[in-house]
Amino acid sequence: MAVNYICRHCRTSIGSISGSDVTEQQLGFHFLTPEERSDIIAYNPNGDVTVKVVCDYCREAIEANPELHLVANPLQ
Repeated sequence: MAVNYICRHCRTSIGSISGSDVTEQQLGFHFLTPEERSDIIAYNPNGDVTVKVVCDYCREAIEANPELHLVANPLQ
């Protein structure tokens, strides 16, 4: 199993954690509400997990230009 982190805006790969010994508690997933989990985490058929976060570039761009929140895919 691998946990792959990608940016929710630009789809850039941020990193990956491999190994079957990593638990959802260690990753902090248990702190998320059911709505947050369904928005952030995707379970792939091959057993991998994809986690959508925001990369530094997109975070800085959105902080500098808050109107980007109004666009569906602001930084494609």
